Amino acid sequence: EEPHGAAPVDFLQELPSCQTARRRRGGSQERRPALLGTAGSRGAAARALPQERGELADRPAREHPDCMAERRNIRDSQQAKTEHLSRWKKWRRASSKSLKKALNEVKGLSSYLVLWRHDIHSIEGKFGTGIQSYFSFLRFLVLLNFIIFILMFSFVTLPSIISKYGIFNSTIAYSSPKNIEDICTIYEPSGNKGLVYFYTYLKDLLSGTGFLEVTSLFYGYYSIDAEWISIMRYNLPLAYLLTTFAYLALSFLWIIKRSVEGFKQNLVHDADPFQSYCNKVFAGWDFCITDPHAARLKHRSLQYELQMDLQEEKLKQKIAERRTEEVLRIYSLRIFINIIVIAILSGCFYSIYRVTVFSQENSSDTDNANSQVNLLVQYLPSMVITLANFIGPLIFSFLIRFEDYTPAFEIKLTLLRCVFVRLANIGVLLFSLWSQISDCDSDKCKPCGYNYKLYPCWESDVGQEMYKLMIFDFIVILAVALFMDFPRKLLVAHCPCKLIQWFGHKEFEISDNVLEIIYGQTICWIGTFFSPLLPAIATIKYFIIFYVKKIVLIHTCKPAARPVRASSSNFFFLAVLLIGLLLACVPLGVSIARIPSSKACGPFRNFNTSWEVVPDTILQFPTGLQQVLFGMASEAFAVPLFVILCIIMFYVMALARAHKRVVEQLREQLVLESRDKMFLIRKIAEAQRH
Repeated sequence: EEPHGAAPVDFLQELPSCQTARRRRGGSQERRPALLGTAGSRGAAARALPQERGELADRPAREHPDCMAERRNIRDSQQAKTEHLSRWKKWRRASSKSLKKALNEVKGLSSYLVLWRHDIHSIEGKFGTGIQSYFSFLRFLVLLNFIIFILMFSFVTLPSIISKYGIFNSTIAYSSPKNIEDICTIYEPSGNKGLVYFYTYLKDLLSGTGFLEVTSLFYGYYSIDAEWISIMRYNLPLAYLLTTFAYLALSFLWIIKRSVEGFKQNLVHDADPFQSYCNKVFAGWDFCITDPHAARLKHRSLQYELQMDLQEEKLKQKIAERRTEEVLRIYSLRIFINIIVIAILSGCFYSIYRVTVFSQENSSDTDNANSQVNLLVQYLPSMVITLANFIGPLIFSFLIRFEDYTPAFEIKLTLLRCVFVRLANIGVLLFSLWSQISDCDSDKCKPCGYNYKLYPCWESDVGQEMYKLMIFDFIVILAVALFMDFPRKLLVAHCPCKLIQWFGHKEFEISDNVLEIIYGQTICWIGTFFSPLLPAIATIKYFIIFYVKKIVLIHTCKPAARPVRASSSNFFFLAVLLIGLLLACVPLGVSIARIPSSKACGPFRNFNTSWEVVPDTILQFPTGLQQVLFGMASEAFAVPLFVILCIIMFYVMALARAHKRVVEQLREQLVLESRDKMFLIRKIAEAQRH
């Protein structure tokens, strides 16, 4: 027996890891070199051990992987060593510790300043992380819209207000449009004059007309070419366009950043389900919790997570055990249901198109301009869009139950189907408006380049449509909560009718609620260019919706029969939001670069299109800088840049594949080490028996 000597070679060859390596090499002829290599690697590890110990010795005692008694001894030895240091080193070490402690305290206090921190924590414990991810997503949109509002107000609205009221000795510079007929510059907003009834103000507040049309809420208010604040010239048209690009870029980068974080969590979870179980069972508890109520919330959260994992594993096992006849039946049913979904989508698109065309053709009837019928005709597109947005998700949520998907995939597929309904509705509405603005018959567009008689300031008209869609969507959300959710709760609780009891309490549909706020956010992104203060309205809207949805969830809904995991939901919510942002960039790009800007209002009235302010500004730069900027915008610069980006992308993809292979090897190595430990335990037990 050699307790401190090397193990025999034959014994090492019996280890599962050695047998696996030998089997992969395809024979035993490389056995000896492998052992030598193993010894060499052990030597390298032995040489690296003192260095690691030296690095560990410099760390605080609480970071050492030892028991409490050993940590106390390490702390005492570290304190003894500090007595022999110079005053400068003692002061520097004490300052470093104080700074770290202060930063940790500030970080701990800042966590209490997080918006709705306690509310979201409570929702997570009662209803699971899937529903918690919806409210976290809603909080993200509140912060995003608030930042967008700060951008638009600081660089567009505030300079205009300062100039118009003459603050800080500011003046306004107006430039008359050149080579434009006078008829194109006529714009008379329909502001309220004289005695006005209360319901007129209410109608204006809901439709964005009347007194709201002449405020800073809409594009037509900003009819300033340049501002002089003291001795500084402020180019408002350029600031307006650059701020639009800035909030779109900010939204894109922020969504990408959050998506990467969710993608990492989703990737780690999907890579090894067993690791997810181990993390929840052995490392899922927060030992800093001292409040019994918080402990119950954390317990419920872990329970929902484990329930979700077990249910998905059960569904995967059920899918693996399906027979051929059952697989054919399920796929046939899915094909049939998808045909029904396509028919519903086609019907929604066609209905919205016909209603929008009808509204545009009949709402300009001057003989019926003040009648209630004409007002109803003007609101027909918003009503039909809202009806399609309300009925479509209900039908899709009902049909998805028969397709036998996992809960996470059900949410994704339902979201994708609803995205086509909601975002295509906005596209159809904008297409109809632009067809009336630019594609006009006879000589309506000849003097100005657009239908100036019907739309003298078409940007404000588009902003009013986006404003009406947002307000109408907010009213519908409140109406559903007040007149559907709460009455259903009361009927189920107090009425013994079997039909009502069959409906039961409402479940919180994550896909439908997420699509509601993504639809509203897409409207905000599009409408901010035409209505600069629309993000402020969106911020207030989502702030109120958070509390409305929270009350509805707690008092009228029951926990979902099939809870949803937050890791996959967060990533997919942001992916759908990114689709909405990219689709919002399309109409904005067309409006900025293709459609002629209004000549009677707005900061771009001296330019044929809004984009022309950029080359016009560049022409005022020095000649050398002009050549550099125009060169960067040419094909000679774009093609090499594209090639370089492609090379970088392929390199990153290759690096990711290499890292993935290393991770797989390390995971296999961990499995082999666990088998070696079990093998050694069995050998020790056998030796003790003999």
